[in-house]
Amino acid sequence: MTKRYSREELAAANGQTIPDVIAKGLDVLFCGINPGLMSAVTGHHFARPGNRFWPALHLSGFTPRLYRPDEQDTLTDLGLGITNVVARATAGAAELTKEEYIQGGEILRAKVEKYRPRWLAVVGIGAYRTAFAAPRAALGRQDRTLGKTGIWVLPNPSGLNAHFTAETLGERFAELKAAVEE
Repeated sequence: MTKRYSREELAAANGQTIPDVIAKGLDVLFCGINPGLMSAVTGHHFARPGNRFWPALHLSGFTPRLYRPDEQDTLTDLGLGITNVVARATAGAAELTKEEYIQGGEILRAKVEKYRPRWLAVVGIGAYRTAFAAPRAALGRQDRTLGKTGIWVLPNPSGLNAHFTAETLGERFAELKAAVEE
């Protein structure tokens, strides 16, 4: 059962950061927009109930079973990692500024240069477009790379993104999985 957090506990998490799940040479470094308050309270990425990141990972074949956010540190054993464009936790991505996205994109480039994953998968088209100055970018494989790291843009798995279900997100994540296996 998921622990319930009070409004006060969640509010106190505003502005906090959580550690990346990262290692050198990953197959995929997944990059969220920024941590939500539930993630900041728990210290786990994509922790809000209703976020479809974990189901999409499983449905796409990246994980052998449905993982919980508190199992995030085992992802590196599967060649996967998690970071964010913007490190600061907020109640919603609408609270972030264009400058934060741009600065986050620079920090993300440095992480990719240091850790050299095969793929960077940004989960959120708007975040990618702003952080990488690519206003016409579409979902899927991008033409640009960061050194030898390919870039893939996936839909935002937040429960607020009503355009995608866990199943359709799983299909999009599976396209990246197929590219990883090429």
